[in-house]
Amino acid sequence: MANREDLAIIRAARAGKAEAQLALGRRYLFGGNGLPQSYATALHWLERAARQDMADAWLLIGEHISYEVVAQQSKPLDFAVWYERAFDAGLIQAGLVFARLVLLNGAQAAAMQMHGKAIKALEAAAHAGMADAQWLLAQHGAGGAVASQADPEADPEVSAPAGASWAQRAADAGVEQAQQVLADEAWQRGDWEGFLQRALPLARSLLVQHREELPQLNAPSAVLAQQLGADNINVLSRLATVLLRGKRVDIDEVQEILELASYADDKAAQLSLGLLYARMDEDGERTFPGLGSANYKKAIRWLTLAGERGQAAAWYALSRIYLKPEFSQRNLADAQHYLERAAEMGHAKAQLECGVSAWRNRRDDPANDVRAVYWLQKASAQGNANAGDLLAKIADRSAPAPWALQAREQLTRELMNAYPFLAARIELAILFGLTRPEALLIDLHQADCGHCLVVDIRAYYTRSKRRLILIETGEERQALNRIGRLFEDVDCSLSGPEGNYRQRLYRLKTALPAMAEAADEVADPVPE
Repeated sequence: MANREDLAIIRAARAGKAEAQLALGRRYLFGGNGLPQSYATALHWLERAARQDMADAWLLIGEHISYEVVAQQSKPLDFAVWYERAFDAGLIQAGLVFARLVLLNGAQAAAMQMHGKAIKALEAAAHAGMADAQWLLAQHGAGGAVASQADPEADPEVSAPAGASWAQRAADAGVEQAQQVLADEAWQRGDWEGFLQRALPLARSLLVQHREELPQLNAPSAVLAQQLGADNINVLSRLATVLLRGKRVDIDEVQEILELASYADDKAAQLSLGLLYARMDEDGERTFPGLGSANYKKAIRWLTLAGERGQAAAWYALSRIYLKPEFSQRNLADAQHYLERAAEMGHAKAQLECGVSAWRNRRDDPANDVRAVYWLQKASAQGNANAGDLLAKIADRSAPAPWALQAREQLTRELMNAYPFLAARIELAILFGLTRPEALLIDLHQADCGHCLVVDIRAYYTRSKRRLILIETGEERQALNRIGRLFEDVDCSLSGPEGNYRQRLYRLKTALPAMAEAADEVADPVPE
């Protein structure tokens, strides 16, 4: 509670007396005598005194009121003049605040012609060893990578090398943002030594700050993620990757770094941590022999979290763990489940293994060859050579059938209108290289599997064999959809309107006389 003396000063200050405003501002600045310390209130009264040319007022503002306090005002730039005067009076710290006010309100500052002086004030503060000034000068005074990354609107007043030098000095002084930017630059150009130089001290500092929190966490924490910030989390994850590539790996330190990033809910770090606990790489191969045994319980925990966050490699690693004979909970069904989850999320190696597994077990389920082609197509599309080689062995690629090309030459518009199903079957033979019996007997409802065409007429033509034909282009898919709509409500079996094989073959030879001159294929007995 204010005492009588304070109340008198308050009344005088409200009455507009400069000395009282200065005295009241000083009391709020330092607190005591019944008044609480309040920088915002102190700024209010000191600024009113400064307007009445009280030099001590702007000196107190420049020396004690930080940028963060001024930034909360409705028009922060209006206070720049007092920091400018304090800087002119020799207060270097005031020059830093003046520069921040001007440079962070660039559009207004340019009109007031304050930018040049702000840079000079910033240079003076930087030369005086103020790390914040060095970093701000690197951002706003330099062209090139540092300025563009930190502030896309930075104005090039000094050379890029000079800006980089200030950024390095700021990073050496412990400015976190400078360390992040320089680490990112080194990462982008593949300078691993430079990256380690900037990222490792930053990571160790973060570990010291948060080491006591980690044992208390049971799951990723949004609070920890907010405290660290996205840039720091990114640095931690990248740092672990670089450290794990080194010849001499400090497993304990890397594990701590990954744990910090993982508890901050970084999915890449969670994947790396799970692999580290499992002592394996993303291909399931053993890593770090002689550096401790695997901890599959912890590995499964982190890999599961990473998988749920969309990391396909995590599901694949889990499938490898459940196959390991030394794992006490080894389970082939779980291994297959995780393998399929990885494949569904686009993991090429998992897709290859799913395809190989389905092909090997095709006798257990007639549809397994179709599944094999599906997964092999997916893996081959991602450039997996082994998948492409196996796919070429088990499935055919579409190529026009010579007999169908000959038949198409004889098709007229009248014939196509008279025999629409026959014309459609000839088009199918041209698209996918079907033999004459295959074209005449194929049931498109059952044959079209989306990614391939299953040609299986053995029930009607015993000399044939089951084969798969790839559907690889958009044109093939569109044509197949169009033909499928024609047969949509039609019974394609031998009891349907097209009749049995001999009837279909007779219709073909009758409609296209030249086809009757071709070598006839001997038809097996067909159930009527």
